[in-house]
Amino acid sequence: MQPFEYIIPKDHQEASVLLAAGNGSVRAFQGGTDLIIRMRGGFVRPAKVVDLKSLPGMQDIHLGSDGWLVIGAACTMNQVGLHPVVRGRYGVLAEGCNSVASYQLRNRATIGGNLCNASPAADAAPALLCLEAVAEIYGPGGVRRVPMNDFFTGPGRTVLQGGEFLIGVHLPPVAGRSTGAYNKLGRTKIGDISMVSVAVNCTTSGDAASWRIAIGAAGPTPLRAAAAEQSLAEDASPEGVARAAELASQAARPIDDIRASAAYRRAMVRILTRRGIEAVL
Repeated sequence: MQPFEYIIPKDHQEASVLLAAGNGSVRAFQGGTDLIIRMRGGFVRPAKVVDLKSLPGMQDIHLGSDGWLVIGAACTMNQVGLHPVVRGRYGVLAEGCNSVASYQLRNRATIGGNLCNASPAADAAPALLCLEAVAEIYGPGGVRRVPMNDFFTGPGRTVLQGGEFLIGVHLPPVAGRSTGAYNKLGRTKIGDISMVSVAVNCTTSGDAASWRIAIGAAGPTPLRAAAAEQSLAEDASPEGVARAAELASQAARPIDDIRASAAYRRAMVRILTRRGIEAVL
């Protein structure tokens, strides 16, 4: 690994200035579970690494006065997945976080890193799409918020601009009862990156049910299956479940790669969607 300068900024503004001045030679650092491997392999060669973990709020989880749950971007996967409020109100996110790699790695890997790497297979992303989360971003222009549905722009790409970094994720209050399920298929039972993943979440209030379905590793970005959601809201019978699973499969945009074929991924989206809906029901 080549030498690099390690910097701990004193505040958000200093961090933003450092990241903006790098012109690609400066990298943000939180858990480091991806960055260090890439640096060691020579895939990236930053001159400076800016550690964001110690900035205020980056490692905190708290309920805001508006009822939204705020998760700091440097919170570890275990911190999020085992948090009682996350488990109680946003179970699909807890399942997604707890499916990442191994327990040991989840003590370092952060939810912000999982999102900002912008892998289509990111385990936290489908759950956050289902929960209609909002990303909070700091940059030269101050703070801005972006719906998680708009955060990913392509493989390895997000809406983050020069000098910007993710500072937190906001989850809206749950109106009624929320039940979710996250299903992931990898080459091994645990610890592997997903070949396909599907998050399903249903919020019920009285007789009304609102469904959300999101797909990972079967498109250039994690994506929502809007037609499947609408179909399921209208008909949750066994036939309706099968129809929604097929619509989710049609919404997928998979590719052939070393881990799976596009045809296999599309078929597995249908299977995992059906299993997720049935688990929620």
